Amino acid sequence: MKIIRGTLDRLYLYSGYLAGFFLLSIFVLMLLLSAGRPVGLNVRSGDDFIGWCMVAMSFLGLAHTFRSAEMIRVGLVVDRLGPRVRYWFEMFALVVGVAATGSFAWYAGWMTYFSWLINEPSQGVIVVPIWIPQLGFSLGLAILFVAFVDEFFHVASGGAPHYEKPKPKTAEEAIEQAVQSAV
Repeated sequence: MKIIRGTLDRLYLYSGYLAGFFLLSIFVLMLLLSAGRPVGLNVRSGDDFIGWCMVAMSFLGLAHTFRSAEMIRVGLVVDRLGPRVRYWFEMFALVVGVAATGSFAWYAGWMTYFSWLINEPSQGVIVVPIWIPQLGFSLGLAILFVAFVDEFFHVASGGAPHYEKPKPKTAEEAIEQAVQSAV
C-alpha cells in the first residue's frame, strides 16, 4: 500500500512540476515576444505556443493543487454540518467529482486520440499536430481523475480529506494560514 501511496503522491507532485515548467515556458515566450519586438525578433506562432502552454499549465496543475488543499473551497455550509452529515456530504461531493472529472477525462482523451488518428493539424503559421498540445489538457484531466478516485477511497475509509486544510488550533496558526493563502 505504501508503494501505491508513494507512486500517487509522486504523480501529483511531478504533474505540479510539469505545470511549473509550462509556467516558465509562458514567461520565456512572453519575454521573447515583448523584448524581441523592438529589436526585430519575431517568434512565429508565439501566441499559439503561449496558449497551449497555458492550457497545459492549468490542467496539469489541478491534481497537485487539489491534493495540496490549495483549491478554492467554500465551506460555509460544510463547516456547519455535524460530523456524520458532513461525512456523507463529502462523499456525495467526491462521487460528483469522480463522475465529472472521469467524464471530462474520457472525452478529452478521446478527442486527443481522434486528433492523433486523423493527424489533425493546428491552425497557425507553424503547423503542429494538434494532439501534441492537447496532451497537456487530457493528461491533466486524467491525473485529476486519479486524484479524485484516490481521495474518494481515502475519505471512504475514514481518512480526513487532503483537500481541506486542518483548522488552526491557535491564533498563531490562524495567522500563518492566512499569510500562506494570501488572504
